[in-house]
Amino acid sequence: MAAILILLSLSACADDRREERLRAAGPNPSLDALLKVADADIGARKFGACAGCHKASKDAPDFGGPNLYGVFGQVMGQHSARFGYTQAMVDEGDHGGRWDAPTLDAWIANPRRVVPGTNMQFAGMGDALDRADIIAYLRRQSD
Repeated sequence: MAAILILLSLSACADDRREERLRAAGPNPSLDALLKVADADIGARKFGACAGCHKASKDAPDFGGPNLYGVFGQVMGQHSARFGYTQAMVDEGDHGGRWDAPTLDAWIANPRRVVPGTNMQFAGMGDALDRADIIAYLRRQSD
């Protein structure tokens, strides 16, 4: 049993060229610099943290949260006609909020800071490169 746990933990740490990509982004990298080294395939793996509530594939149903396929560039709180968004999210979209890279970065870091009143139960993801990888994945999943 212990051997299986060790193998699973090692496979979760698949080589994502993290240090190499961070060096290429430069010291104290901006979101734009991180997006230049972001990897959508790695982001797909990291999206696993979101997959308990969200799908990101064409024609997938909404789950605990809306399907995020095609969300990049869309108005906040209006992407899925089937999903019951909070009024706070709808209001954000009504005031011009869009799912662009900076907004997604802030959202993935701390959803409640971006939209106070959201029902999203995700506390946030602190690592900026992880967020950039997920943003690259969501951009790819937006045709």
